[in-house]
Amino acid sequence: MEITRGGPADVPAILQMLDDAQDWLASRGRTGQWGTDHFSGVPASVERFTALATTGTVWLAVDRGDESTADNTGNTGNAVAGVVITSTTAAAYVPPADEPEHYISLLVTARAFTGRGVGAALLRHALAEARAAGVGLVRVDCYDGDDHRLVAYYEKQGFTSLGTFTARGGTWPGRLLGQRV
Repeated sequence: MEITRGGPADVPAILQMLDDAQDWLASRGRTGQWGTDHFSGVPASVERFTALATTGTVWLAVDRGDESTADNTGNTGNAVAGVVITSTTAAAYVPPADEPEHYISLLVTARAFTGRGVGAALLRHALAEARAAGVGLVRVDCYDGDDHRLVAYYEKQGFTSLGTFTARGGTWPGRLLGQRV
């Protein structure tokens, strides 16, 4: 696997990963995070992720492939295994940082690559990019409902809780986390 620069042209692959993750969550009764309407079928969501990919920095984990890492279509070459998008501006629904930061706007792993360390590798890359830019803070927000597994994942990656918030008119529980680099 290698991490390469991506951009707006990768939005269809990003939306596919999000739709697949959403299906997986829904199959486990966990619809609170992303609901059940595929992001790729909601024009406002397509616009949102296109804007993130246009204004942020997109990093793709690309699997160059062999038989053991085929994606869900059997493709063994150049499969996008995950994506992280960072920005120098936090999401509007969290308090702004009082110092320069890199903000993780999106982290998602393709379902075919879960459990292989793709998300962790992308987070390490985002932290290294912040460090190289002389930025000392990386923040991320995530869903803080259901079983809190997502919060625990980020904590396992070295992030610490900075507080909670609600979004979407008070219906979506979130947690803001940060890590010094």
